[in-house]
Amino acid sequence: MNPAESNIPKHDENKPLTSPYAKFEGDSLILRDELAVDRTLLANERTLLAYLRSSISMLIAGVSIIHFSEAGWFYAIGVACIPAGIVIGHFGIKRYLKMNRSITLVRKLSSQKRKPVDPSV
Repeated sequence: MNPAESNIPKHDENKPLTSPYAKFEGDSLILRDELAVDRTLLANERTLLAYLRSSISMLIAGVSIIHFSEAGWFYAIGVACIPAGIVIGHFGIKRYLKMNRSITLVRKLSSQKRKPVDPSV
Protein backbone atom coordinates (compact mmCIF):
# COMPACT_ATOMS: atom_id res chain seq x y z
CA MET A 1 0.00 0.00 0.00
CA ASN A 2 1.18 3.49 -0.81
CA PRO A 3 2.17 5.44 2.39
CA ALA A 4 0.10 8.42 1.25
CA GLU A 5 -3.01 6.22 1.11
CA SER A 6 -2.67 5.19 4.76
CA ASN A 7 -3.72 8.70 5.89
CA ILE A 8 -6.85 8.73 3.76
CA PRO A 9 -9.91 8.30 5.99
CA LYS A 10 -12.20 5.38 5.26
CA HIS A 11 -15.93 5.93 4.79
CA ASP A 12 -18.72 3.40 4.79
CA GLU A 13 -20.54 3.95 1.49
CA ASN A 14 -23.85 2.68 2.95
CA LYS A 15 -23.88 5.26 5.76
CA PRO A 16 -25.43 8.62 4.77
CA LEU A 17 -23.30 11.71 5.32
CA THR A 18 -24.82 14.19 7.77
CA SER A 19 -22.31 16.93 6.98
CA PRO A 20 -19.55 17.54 4.45
CA TYR A 21 -17.07 16.49 7.15
CA ALA A 22 -18.90 13.36 8.32
CA LYS A 23 -16.42 11.01 6.65
CA PHE A 24 -13.71 12.32 9.01
CA GLU A 25 -15.71 11.85 12.23
CA GLY A 26 -14.28 8.42 13.03
CA ASP A 27 -10.63 9.36 12.64
CA SER A 28 -8.43 11.57 14.75
CA LEU A 29 -7.01 14.57 12.96
CA ILE A 30 -3.29 14.82 12.31
CA LEU A 31 -1.42 18.13 12.19
CA ARG A 32 -2.04 18.60 8.47
CA ASP A 33 -5.77 18.08 9.05
CA GLU A 34 -5.81 20.45 12.03
CA LEU A 35 -4.19 23.15 9.90
CA ALA A 36 -6.71 22.50 7.13
CA VAL A 37 -9.55 22.94 9.62
CA ASP A 38 -7.99 26.21 10.77
CA ARG A 39 -7.78 27.42 7.16
CA THR A 40 -11.41 26.40 6.66
CA LEU A 41 -12.45 28.40 9.72
CA LEU A 42 -10.65 31.46 8.39
CA ALA A 43 -12.19 31.00 4.95
CA ASN A 44 -15.63 30.72 6.55
CA GLU A 45 -15.04 34.00 8.41
CA ARG A 46 -13.85 35.73 5.22
CA THR A 47 -16.98 34.53 3.43
CA LEU A 48 -19.17 35.92 6.21
CA LEU A 49 -17.42 39.28 5.95
CA ALA A 50 -17.96 39.30 2.18
CA TYR A 51 -21.68 38.65 2.65
CA LEU A 52 -21.92 41.39 5.28
CA ARG A 53 -19.98 43.83 3.09
CA SER A 54 -22.37 43.13 0.21
CA SER A 55 -25.36 43.50 2.50
CA ILE A 56 -24.23 46.85 3.84
CA SER A 57 -23.42 48.03 0.31
CA MET A 58 -26.94 47.16 -0.84
CA LEU A 59 -28.47 48.95 2.14
CA ILE A 60 -26.37 52.08 1.55
CA ALA A 61 -27.12 51.98 -2.18
CA GLY A 62 -30.84 51.68 -1.48
CA VAL A 63 -30.88 54.62 0.94
CA SER A 64 -28.76 56.75 -1.41
CA ILE A 65 -30.91 55.98 -4.43
CA ILE A 66 -34.09 56.80 -2.48
CA HIS A 67 -32.60 60.05 -1.21
CA PHE A 68 -31.38 61.30 -4.60
CA SER A 69 -34.03 59.84 -6.91
CA GLU A 70 -36.30 62.01 -8.96
CA ALA A 71 -37.95 59.39 -11.16
CA GLY A 72 -40.43 56.86 -9.82
CA TRP A 73 -38.69 53.82 -11.30
CA PHE A 74 -35.38 54.93 -9.76
CA TYR A 75 -37.08 55.22 -6.36
CA ALA A 76 -38.47 51.67 -6.80
CA ILE A 77 -34.95 50.34 -7.41
CA GLY A 78 -33.78 52.01 -4.19
CA VAL A 79 -36.66 50.49 -2.26
CA ALA A 80 -35.82 47.04 -3.69
CA CYS A 81 -32.16 47.34 -2.64
CA ILE A 82 -32.98 47.63 1.07
CA PRO A 83 -34.74 44.25 1.52
CA ALA A 84 -32.19 42.67 -0.81
CA GLY A 85 -29.43 43.85 1.52
CA ILE A 86 -31.25 42.44 4.53
CA VAL A 87 -31.77 39.08 2.80
CA ILE A 88 -28.11 38.88 1.75
CA GLY A 89 -26.96 39.60 5.32
CA HIS A 90 -29.37 37.06 6.79
CA PHE A 91 -28.30 34.38 4.29
CA GLY A 92 -24.61 35.04 5.00
CA ILE A 93 -25.06 34.75 8.76
CA LYS A 94 -27.09 31.53 8.46
CA ARG A 95 -24.48 30.02 6.14
CA TYR A 96 -21.66 31.00 8.50
CA LEU A 97 -23.40 29.47 11.52
CA LYS A 98 -24.18 26.24 9.67
CA MET A 99 -20.60 25.80 8.47
CA ASN A 100 -19.17 26.79 11.84
CA ARG A 101 -21.26 24.10 13.58
CA SER A 102 -20.03 21.47 11.11
CA ILE A 103 -16.39 22.45 11.52
CA THR A 104 -16.66 22.62 15.31
CA LEU A 105 -18.31 19.19 15.40
CA VAL A 106 -15.45 17.63 13.44
CA ARG A 107 -12.87 19.21 15.70
CA LYS A 108 -14.74 18.22 18.88
CA LEU A 109 -15.26 14.61 17.81
CA SER A 110 -11.63 14.34 16.78
CA SER A 111 -10.37 15.66 20.12
CA GLN A 112 -12.58 13.19 22.02
CA LYS A 113 -11.14 10.25 20.10
CA ARG A 114 -7.54 11.38 20.53
CA LYS A 115 -5.72 9.32 23.13
CA PRO A 116 -3.71 11.17 25.80
CA VAL A 117 0.05 10.92 25.44
CA ASP A 118 1.92 9.32 28.36
CA PRO A 119 4.77 11.74 29.28
CA SER A 120 6.79 9.00 31.00
CA VAL A 121 7.37 7.11 27.74
